[in-house]
Amino acid sequence: MTRFIVLCAALVLACGQQTGSDMEPAPVPADSVPEPGEPGETPEPGMQLTSSAFTDGQTMPKQYTGDGKNISPPLAWTDPPEGTRSFALICNDPDAPRGDFIHWVIYNLGPETTTLNSGMPRNQVFEDGSGQGTNSFGRIGYDGPLPPPGKPHRYFFNLYALDIVLSADDPPGDAAAAMKAMEGHVLATATLMGLYGR
Repeated sequence: MTRFIVLCAALVLACGQQTGSDMEPAPVPADSVPEPGEPGETPEPGMQLTSSAFTDGQTMPKQYTGDGKNISPPLAWTDPPEGTRSFALICNDPDAPRGDFIHWVIYNLGPETTTLNSGMPRNQVFEDGSGQGTNSFGRIGYDGPLPPPGKPHRYFFNLYALDIVLSADDPPGDAAAAMKAMEGHVLATATLMGLYGR
């Protein structure tokens, strides 16, 4: 009788092990779980700003500075957010001796715009409705880096995707006015930084 009970218990245990795999899947090895950033887990990229003239954090070619041709660099961007109605761009040098120095203010770029060509003219208003403000040199349009001798300065090209078109009746005259007009309307930003020293 004892042998019969032991045999039955063994059979029950074997059946439980066999059917248990149907109810409780085997644990997944830790090294097979996708880490953040792997395929299937990559988040949608945000708006990106680039230049064919220099890469982020690298030295700007001389032709785009006050020591060269003093022309604006080519710029391009991707992946603006849904609802974008215009773009604005401000270039500044936070390392200037007297504080933040503005090199370029351009605004009301159309929502379909994805590039700015090199050498933008100094128009205050363009035919497409976009316009430019006054930089810290006191001129309309772009003026390139012209730092004092010493450590290279950083030049930030800051792109803003906006849910509004800035007023043509009261256009921003400078960076401060543009930033005030954009308050509460920035959907996304992208930044490209170039270096230049003398």
